Amino acid sequence: MNYEDELIKIIRNDLFLMTILKTVELLDLPDCWICAGVLRNKLWDVLHGIHTSANDIDVIYFQENDVTIETEKRFEAQLHRLLPDLPWSVKNQARMHLKNHLQPFSSSFDGISHFPETATAIGARLINNHIEIIAPYGLTDLFELKIEPTPKYLKTEKLHPIYQQRVATKKWKTIWTNLILNN
Repeated sequence: MNYEDELIKIIRNDLFLMTILKTVELLDLPDCWICAGVLRNKLWDVLHGIHTSANDIDVIYFQENDVTIETEKRFEAQLHRLLPDLPWSVKNQARMHLKNHLQPFSSSFDGISHFPETATAIGARLINNHIEIIAPYGLTDLFELKIEPTPKYLKTEKLHPIYQQRVATKKWKTIWTNLILNN
């Protein structure tokens, strides 16, 4: 099975995700993607035959010339005007390295590669009705229901506890019972 093609098919057949992608595309932000839980959870829902609601919709972009939180909040407000009552979260990856005291990221792909879990390190965007996927560690863990730390969180002593804490507090296995967790 080609996991990328399968994920694109799942996204394309989901009215909610397609609406999100079309709305985010309207912002016309550089290197802009929806990512993380909204995609991961949708696929886990499909693989478990259940439906959960999005607890947040992560939108990332990369713009070095304006790294203010106020700008991110302005984009969030635009999304709230376009699609109210959704849990939007917009983050410029050009400043997110500061959160964990890392070297600056070079792109949204680089930012996603610094996410804690391989199954979360995914993004999708819509450009002229074409869905693109980025997944620095591939899609195998996501489709095989494996929760693994990304290499950066596995190798870095100060980051690995963050991964372990997320696994403990997110309680994913209580919702998606077939998940395979690696601490």
